[in-house]
Amino acid sequence: MLDLASQRPPTLVTERLALRDLRLEDARAVAERAGDRRVARYLIQVPSPYPPALAARWIAARIAWWTHRRGITLAITPRDRQHDLIGTVSLRRFVRDRRAELGYWLGAEEWGYGFATEAAGAMIDFGFRELGLERIYAQVLEGNDPSCHVLEKLGMIHEGLRRRHVRKGRKLCDVRMFGLLRDEWQERGAEERRAH
Repeated sequence: MLDLASQRPPTLVTERLALRDLRLEDARAVAERAGDRRVARYLIQVPSPYPPALAARWIAARIAWWTHRRGITLAITPRDRQHDLIGTVSLRRFVRDRRAELGYWLGAEEWGYGFATEAAGAMIDFGFRELGLERIYAQVLEGNDPSCHVLEKLGMIHEGLRRRHVRKGRKLCDVRMFGLLRDEWQERGAEERRAH
């Protein structure tokens, strides 16, 4: 298992993507892409427009997660253009409970190509393999059906609905809960190996 305080975050490479460390120089791309109204409407704490200075503070806080063993946030980039941030993916750790909350977003121009499934799948594998997690879960704002489909494709179980659970702007919104346990992840991996 990795010691989070000992090094920079790893780069996770998938078929089409490189998930690399988040950098302060990514602030403008984060502000432009996450602050897009089409994206921000599904992100609980992201305003639209999203000022680059606020994005820089968010990045600094996420970099500190790794140092303080609270989790990991990686930039989603094309494998051949690692300077070009198209989204982020994260695990927010709760060490005592051996669980983490999965989060991700992609710029609207990247929707529909399977990048969210690819990036989130790599992060789930990292969480169970390298961080020793027993549970990974995700919360999805009601109405974000594409994100629910991503989580279902990754084998996550729909665990219920939290009614009026979070504030987005001036409105209290329902949140759908999804979860995956280590043994479910292992069984899914074994089934995929048997299928090949």
